[in-house]
Amino acid sequence: QVQLVESGGGLVQAGGSLRLSCAASGRTFSSYALGWFRQAPGKEREFVAVISSSGGSTYSADTMKGRFTISRDNAKNTVYLQMNSLKPEDTAVYCCAADRRNTYSGSHYWLYDNWGQGTQVTVST
Repeated sequence: QVQLVESGGGLVQAGGSLRLSCAASGRTFSSYALGWFRQAPGKEREFVAVISSSGGSTYSADTMKGRFTISRDNAKNTVYLQMNSLKPEDTAVYCCAADRRNTYSGSHYWLYDNWGQGTQVTVST
């Protein structure tokens, strides 16, 4: 079983930056893809970005390209989400998820096996 713990959320002004971290338990971290999703109040879960097991491939949702960057450090069992030029509409709970079958399916949330509890990001005007 993989446990995921996010951190790094908080309150930031529009135009600011945050870096989220997601630490994973277990010895197989480098064998699976990881994704970030977010959910704002009253809205459906939204795909943010995904990274392959090696870190060599990534892609992000169109609305976040150029602003958000996903990366990982397999030696530290951690995946990151660097968020720049934040907007009030980025306010949401951000969760990381493990795709242990390494399907690299991106936005297909039903293919992710383990989810963290999430970290709140609030962007003020």
